[in-house]
Amino acid sequence: MSMIPESAPQQQFSASDEAWRLALAQSFRHRSELLEFCELQNELPVFAEDCAFPTRVTRHYASLIEKGNPQDPLLLQVLNDRREHEQVAGYTQDAVGDLKAMVAPGLLHKYDTRVLLTLTAACPIHCRYCFRRHFPYSDATVDISAGGAIMQYLQANPQINEVILSGGDPLMWSDQKLTALIEALNPISHIKTLRIHSRLLSVLPQRINDDFIRLWQNFRGHVVFITHINHPNEIAPANHAAFRQLAQHGYRLFNQSVLLKGINDSPETLSELSCQLFDSGITPYYLHALDKVQGAAHFDLSMQQQCRIYKQLKRRLPGYLLPLLVNELTGQSSKTPVQCNENGL
Repeated sequence: MSMIPESAPQQQFSASDEAWRLALAQSFRHRSELLEFCELQNELPVFAEDCAFPTRVTRHYASLIEKGNPQDPLLLQVLNDRREHEQVAGYTQDAVGDLKAMVAPGLLHKYDTRVLLTLTAACPIHCRYCFRRHFPYSDATVDISAGGAIMQYLQANPQINEVILSGGDPLMWSDQKLTALIEALNPISHIKTLRIHSRLLSVLPQRINDDFIRLWQNFRGHVVFITHINHPNEIAPANHAAFRQLAQHGYRLFNQSVLLKGINDSPETLSELSCQLFDSGITPYYLHALDKVQGAAHFDLSMQQQCRIYKQLKRRLPGYLLPLLVNELTGQSSKTPVQCNENGL
């Protein structure tokens, strides 16, 4: 059963946190509300939602969906579907081996020099292909205290030089909590890089303000942001301005996308995405083959389809704009490039 809650636990927030929290509170929480906003209430059926993984969509993201279009590529990423309840062979609840890699609650150690923290179950948007939609967050509550299991593990493993913040979405944490985490990591001298994977950066651009930018300057090493953007229509002027602001303050920005059937499965779409990312100061990084999570099989593409698209994409883009097509496979020491032959098959 999924342990993703509809909202974050109640906390006390600073004035800068309150602004984006207000925008977050206006999110759509029901399929019927989203369909009405998109002028599709008479076009698509309304049915009982999965309470373990309910609808959640920010108004900013919803505003970019074309009204009256049931096939809009942004809508299809967040609109729950009856096919999510089908049991398909090869699609599991732990698609990337997170549970086997958990060495302490909320601390995943898959790759030798890097660890990942699942800071929270909360996310500003529930993408229907989410590979952690079944993750047992109740068993992964992080403890960032100096004497806790996470900091002790990091201290005892000097080969670890990078900490990745994930979730849910790590930027659902307040500025105060993120600052406390930075302060806990700073004394560990072999931690050189802090990497933040976030969908929130694009679906709630209000999160990026002056206080947010300043708080990461407290980390003594490198700070890298990984945006999760799948389609060029997700980059609105507000997104562009927020990303450029981060880039202008010296932060490195990379993007990873998921290759999704019916959403971005064309070289034209992916090429436009790479160009728009570049204009926003973001480097295309990974193009992920779908993680085979239970409930997302209808988004998947065959290996042949993936390779055909990627071969055409390579023809359209210079090398510095070409994301690497990869799989994340349980037990592998790194991301695994999808192997396509010279014919693209």
